[in-house]
Amino acid sequence: MSDLFNLKGKVAAVTGANTGLGRAMAIALAAAGARIALIGRSEPADTAAQIKSLGGDSAAIMADLSVIENLPDVVRESEKALGPIDILVNNAGIIRRADALDFSEEDWDAVLATNLKSPFFLAKAAARSMVDAGRSGKIVNVASLLSFQGGIRVASYTASKSGLAGLTRLLANEWASRRINVNAIVPGYFATNNTEALRNDKGRNAEIVARIPAGRWGDPSDLGGAVVFLASRASDYVHGALLPVDGGWLAR
Repeated sequence: MSDLFNLKGKVAAVTGANTGLGRAMAIALAAAGARIALIGRSEPADTAAQIKSLGGDSAAIMADLSVIENLPDVVRESEKALGPIDILVNNAGIIRRADALDFSEEDWDAVLATNLKSPFFLAKAAARSMVDAGRSGKIVNVASLLSFQGGIRVASYTASKSGLAGLTRLLANEWASRRINVNAIVPGYFATNNTEALRNDKGRNAEIVARIPAGRWGDPSDLGGAVVFLASRASDYVHGALLPVDGGWLAR
């Protein structure tokens, strides 16, 4: 059974792997045996060091993922460094907050470009490499609770993550016959730099924890099992799934 989750010999590309959820998923994939292309704007030195401490191998691929014409080069650079990509984790994302009545076109476009347009075209570039070489592959998008819920003051983020959920299903429909699995992880409330302000707000923190059946914020390491599952042979017959890792939030 353990062989189903063994990623030895596989190459995984993870966007936004320098901090938070991306770092945790990259480390989990490395612990399962994959070599990791760490893709993003910031140097992922800490992530690379942790992967090295596990005896793993990684390469930093510096790129602005919002510039779509760069994305085929990102795939080529990753494959030049580590070999053909078997697994893509579309994790990188940004958020902008404002009342809908005041939301700017600039903030709308920036979030949609990074959270929705970039994952599609990066998945397209990775899948093109897989299809042209006759290889199977796994693509894991990182959706959000706001793929299911509306939220407040995050119009472009909600739109992007709702769109990413639909895109996950569409790509699964198109690429399942090509032996490419496309699925998504749906993280709940996790303790990261992005949620520090919420956790420091005693009132809001208490409200959030009270709403989570598990009774706690998620730790980034809680995503490890889900991402390894969706990246491994264990999920070979899983296509178009949106897997919540949310402590039961959506079940409440």
